[in-house]
Amino acid sequence: MAVLGEGTGVTWFSRTVEIIYTVGSMLILNKTAGVFSKPSKRKVYGFLRTFNFHPGPQFLHKLVLGIETSCDDTAAAVVDESGKVLGEAIHSQTEVHLKTGGIIPPVAQQLHRENIERIVQEALSASRISPRELSAIATTIKPGLALSLGVGLSFSVQLVKQFKKPFIPIHHMEAHALTIRLTNKVEFPFLVLLISGGHCLLALVRGVSDFLLLGKSLDIAPGDMLDKVARRLSLIRHPECSIMSGGKAIEHLAKQGNRFHFDINPPMQHAKNCDFSFSGLQHIIDKIIMQKEKEEGIEKGQILSSAADIAAAVQHTTACHVAKRTHRAILFCKQRDLLPHSNAVVVVSGGVASNLYIRRALEIVANATQCTLLCPPPRLCTDNGIMIAWNGIERLRVGLGILHDTDGIRYEPKCPLGVDISKEVEEAAIKVPSLKMKI
Repeated sequence: MAVLGEGTGVTWFSRTVEIIYTVGSMLILNKTAGVFSKPSKRKVYGFLRTFNFHPGPQFLHKLVLGIETSCDDTAAAVVDESGKVLGEAIHSQTEVHLKTGGIIPPVAQQLHRENIERIVQEALSASRISPRELSAIATTIKPGLALSLGVGLSFSVQLVKQFKKPFIPIHHMEAHALTIRLTNKVEFPFLVLLISGGHCLLALVRGVSDFLLLGKSLDIAPGDMLDKVARRLSLIRHPECSIMSGGKAIEHLAKQGNRFHFDINPPMQHAKNCDFSFSGLQHIIDKIIMQKEKEEGIEKGQILSSAADIAAAVQHTTACHVAKRTHRAILFCKQRDLLPHSNAVVVVSGGVASNLYIRRALEIVANATQCTLLCPPPRLCTDNGIMIAWNGIERLRVGLGILHDTDGIRYEPKCPLGVDISKEVEEAAIKVPSLKMKI
C-alpha cells in the first residue's frame, strides 16, 4: 500500500523550539494546496534572521534519528554509535484509548499526525544537533497498525528527501530484540522472547537481521488478552487502577489477590512446541467473571469482590504458559547446538516484559537451564524511538538495509520475523521437566 503524500506535513519553523534547518534544501508545505514548494533564498534568510540558532557540538561518528509510530505511541530519539541517547521524546495515547475501551486505528492515526512533528523536533532539539548532522533516519515500517505506520513513514520520507539522508526501514520486532545490545554487552547468538500487546514469539537471534522463529501466538497476544480481561473486570472504575493500562492494572491488582482461588490450567499443555495461545484463557476468564457476577448479584460493569483473585489467577496462568514455552525453546536450541550449553543468554522484551511476576517465572526457567536472563529497563520494553534509532545504528555498522532511494517504499502491517522453524521444534517433541513456580 502506497503511503507517500499521506497528509502529514513537515514544517521546521517554530518560535518556541530551537530551529533546525538546512538552507538551500528547505521545503515548506503549502497546506492549502497540499504540495511542497521551495522558498526563495531571500525569504529563507529573512525568516532565519528572526531566530537564534545555537548548534551543539560537532559529531564525527554515526548518529541516527529513530521514529516510531507502529501502534499508539509517537516516539523519536537520536542515538549515537556508542549507544548514548542524545535526545528523545514520546507522546503516549494511553489516556485517550482507555476512554474508548481500546485502540481505534483512525483515532491513533490522527493523534500521530497531530504530534509527530512536535515529537521529532523535541528529540532533535534535546540532542542539540540539526538534521544535516545525522548519518541516517530510521523508521518502523513493519509490522503494526497500517494507519499508524503510514504516518511515520510518510513523515520520514519527507525528512529524508528534504535533508538528503539515507533511510533505514526498521522491523519493529527486530528492534525490540536488539534493544538489549544497547544496554548490555550481548553477543550473538541469544534467545529472545518478545511479549507485548500485539505480539508473542520466541526466536533465536543469530545476527542483526538473522532470526530463526521457534514459535509464536496462534491467536491473540498476551498483552491484548490482559487488556481485555481488565476491561471485562471494569478495572478502569477501580480507584487504584483508573489511569493504568489494562496489563498494568492486572499486575497491580494481582498483588492483592489469591491465585489459588481459581484453578485454571495453562493453555496447550500437551502440545510439544513453542507456540502460544491466549484466546482460550480469555474465554475461561470471561466465564468465571459471568459466574461471579451472578453469584454476587451485580451487573456487568461493576467491580467484583473477587476481581483481585481473578487478576492473580490470570497473571499466574499466563506466566506459567510463557515460562513452559520458553523452557522448551531453550532445550531445543541447546539440543541443536544453536545456543551454548552453559551461560546462554535469554532476552525478554516488549511491553509485557515489564510485568515483574512474569519475569520472575522466567528467572526460574533461566536458573534451571543455566541461562542468564536479561531484560531492558521498563521504559525500553514498551515502544520507543530509542530502540528504532539503535536498530538503525546496528544496521549502519554492518551495511544492511540502508536505502538511498525511498521511491516505492511501503509499510507492511503484517510481517513475519526471520525464518520459521517452528515445525522442526514441534517434530523434536521435547518434553519439558516440571518446575515449581514459587513466585
